[in-house]
Amino acid sequence: MQPTLTSTTGISAIVAEVAPAHPAVPTVVIQPSSGVARLNVRELWAYRELLYFMIWRDMKVRYKQAALGAAWAVIQPVLTMVVFTVVFGRLGKIPSDGVPYPVFTLAALLPWQLFSNAITESGNSLVASQNLITKIYFPRLIVPVAGVLGRLVDFGIALAVLAAMMWFYGVAPTPAVLTVPLFLLLAVLTSLAVGLWLSSLNVKYRDVRHAIPFLTQFWLFATPVAYPASLIPARWRPLVGLNPMAGVVEGFRWALLGTSSAPGATILVSILVVVLLLASGLKYFRSTEGTFADIV
Repeated sequence: MQPTLTSTTGISAIVAEVAPAHPAVPTVVIQPSSGVARLNVRELWAYRELLYFMIWRDMKVRYKQAALGAAWAVIQPVLTMVVFTVVFGRLGKIPSDGVPYPVFTLAALLPWQLFSNAITESGNSLVASQNLITKIYFPRLIVPVAGVLGRLVDFGIALAVLAAMMWFYGVAPTPAVLTVPLFLLLAVLTSLAVGLWLSSLNVKYRDVRHAIPFLTQFWLFATPVAYPASLIPARWRPLVGLNPMAGVVEGFRWALLGTSSAPGATILVSILVVVLLLASGLKYFRSTEGTFADIV
């Protein structure tokens, strides 16, 4: 068909008559969202396989070409338990609420090591994944979440060692052992809350990675791991809950060993602090993730 050119339509008339009508191509616009309310849970669920493979990748890298492999998940808390037993148990004569001191300490070290390793892993996760972040789109929240959840495998391995030690020392678990998953969940949420803050800040301020080891070391002695919370005056114990890991550690001991120092008001304060930390961490993460690919 020979198109007719008129003075009013010009070249546009030729395009309209020659080019066939094409259906509109759908366009997807990716925009960063902000705030907890705009957290796209459905999108996170759609990328669950990516989360699984990132956890599996981190585990393979962690133990690749390691002579002892997954045994490091046991060696770290056990050696720390031995040092604490000699220094605080034998020399310092620290009480242990009627439980053998090695078991008393190891029961606290398991959730603590989960927290310590998780915030280290998640705090450095965005910088470590810069090649992936700058090339493709996916929910950035998956990266620190994978850093936290990947440490649950180590926790499970070390928990078997604690069970063996409880059997060796004749410490039977109480019915409260059924609440252990709740305290484990609180430990994971605490790790995620702190990890979100550290990972976001680490993208912009690279000296954060140097501050993480100091933070975990200071936090360890601020948490009743080597000593029972019963040494703290009763009127100050609710304030101890401002450290959420204090509630987690005391909860683990109470649930597994039946210690007399039940978490009580401490765990309630810890839960409130974790909720505030997690909400603020999510908000800050979502407000800054739009710049991750540019800065990292």
